[in-house]
Amino acid sequence: MPRTVSIGCQDFEKLRVRNNFYVDKTMFIKEWWEAEDEVTLITRPRRFGKTLTMSMLEKFFSVEYAGRSDLFEGLDIWKEDKYRELQGTYPVIFISFAPVKEGAFLSAQKKIFFLIAELYNRFDFLLDSGILKEDEKEYYRKVSFDMEANIATDALKALSGFLARYYGKKTIILLDEYDTPMQEAYVQGYWEELVFFTRSLFNATFKTNPYIERAIMTGITRVSRESMFSDLNNLEVISVTSGKYGNVFGFTEEEVFAALDEYAMTDRKEEVKMWYDGFSFGYWKDIYNPWSIINFLDKRMAAPYWVNTSSNSLAGKLVQEGSPELKMTMEGLLQGGTFHAFLDEQIVFSELEKEESAVWSLLLASGYLKAISSALNTEHMEMEYELKLTNMEVRYMFLHIIRKWFGVCRGMQDGFVKALLSDDLEGMNDYMNEVSGEMFSSFDTGKKPSVKAQPERFYHGFVLGLLAQLQNRYVITSNRESGLGRYDIMIEPKQAGEAAFIIEFKVVHAKRGETLEDGVKAALQQIEEKRYEAMLLSRGIEPGKIRKYGFAFEGSRVLIGRG
Repeated sequence: MPRTVSIGCQDFEKLRVRNNFYVDKTMFIKEWWEAEDEVTLITRPRRFGKTLTMSMLEKFFSVEYAGRSDLFEGLDIWKEDKYRELQGTYPVIFISFAPVKEGAFLSAQKKIFFLIAELYNRFDFLLDSGILKEDEKEYYRKVSFDMEANIATDALKALSGFLARYYGKKTIILLDEYDTPMQEAYVQGYWEELVFFTRSLFNATFKTNPYIERAIMTGITRVSRESMFSDLNNLEVISVTSGKYGNVFGFTEEEVFAALDEYAMTDRKEEVKMWYDGFSFGYWKDIYNPWSIINFLDKRMAAPYWVNTSSNSLAGKLVQEGSPELKMTMEGLLQGGTFHAFLDEQIVFSELEKEESAVWSLLLASGYLKAISSALNTEHMEMEYELKLTNMEVRYMFLHIIRKWFGVCRGMQDGFVKALLSDDLEGMNDYMNEVSGEMFSSFDTGKKPSVKAQPERFYHGFVLGLLAQLQNRYVITSNRESGLGRYDIMIEPKQAGEAAFIIEFKVVHAKRGETLEDGVKAALQQIEEKRYEAMLLSRGIEPGKIRKYGFAFEGSRVLIGRG
């Protein structure tokens, strides 16, 4: 009989006591311990088992769990005599910053104060242990929900010292989701204030701490050394492109297929692979997201579980406010394409609005992109990556984000698409002008709007967003070669007998005496002169089934003509 699947349980003890579904990752304990790295930072996308792994480490090493062999019997680590003796022999501090998702700096700081104070309350027995001096007891009592910042930044270091003295062994420190407050700070606009505080906290805890045995920090992103870790030169960083521990966070294909066998779904392996395969960590390929697999085992239905677990606001914000080139690249990715980029895996949040490479780095770290290949480009002396959307779940997410951008005018968007499909030119013009008036102020909100810098590309990305809902029935491509040039947008039907579309854009400048009518005429003339229909004709689409449209733009005014 298969084990019960527990959704959302991240406590190792509960899973083991209840005999819930669990994939054995306990050999990570041995691998990490024998690496002898003092402070390890492991970055993985959300819902990849980071918290459960940290819980496992706590239950294995902590003196509070001494004698709890029942939690590990039958697992791989318990086959190692040396590690049986190691279980339950160290003081452990385990704290998670996952709850710190506040809208302002002072609220975020207070939440961190609360978590630290809550941690101290667990060890109140130290006050009566006889090992603390009077001034240390006074400091201990100052650690509270309303403590001063300088008390908080030294609190974890101090606690590790008290525990080391009490147990006669240095302390293991586990900090889960260290970067959750930072991502929220970037989105909410208090990044600089938070960095100043957390840099001091991390330096005291992990750098200038003589009471630390070893430590692990987990998160989604590798925040740049300059921003956060300038004083931490003892940090071993394990990113999504590192092979070290590559099979620990996430399920391997062998583990997924074994689970499907256990739950009598052997015949659904290809379906699961199509939906959820695609993650890679260094040389480890075919890694699956645990959250999606666990939900699939429980509900026995393929659906976008992972991308719906939490807000994708940061990813959406970065793509929406990105340059026309970024939007065009995203359109190519949605069509199954790849692209090459020079990336630095260290995330510099202050550069996200300025450098597209920082955006791609964040999307890679977050699991939305995967690295197909990587190599050192000797000309630029930078790492060059070939990137692709990770899998069907991620594609679903970005299509959903694009549709959400147009949510304020969904009726108008749907009206435009219906008018296009029915060759209603008047309706197309009416709807497009309504939509553009509503959307142009918010679709590209950067400090240098692309509508001014590179207008054709801006309109191009805008119209592609409008057409996103046609992805199931049509293949939508842009800037591809056909005939004697490169068309702007081509919409090719997946079902034989339906109409195909070619769209060309022109931007007109009233100050030069140009009119919207001139723009439409020039666009249609280009379609004919460049013979853009050649590709469609070569695929057996009849000339009478190919519709050609010229779109002319001036600011938010649009005129559409038919060839």
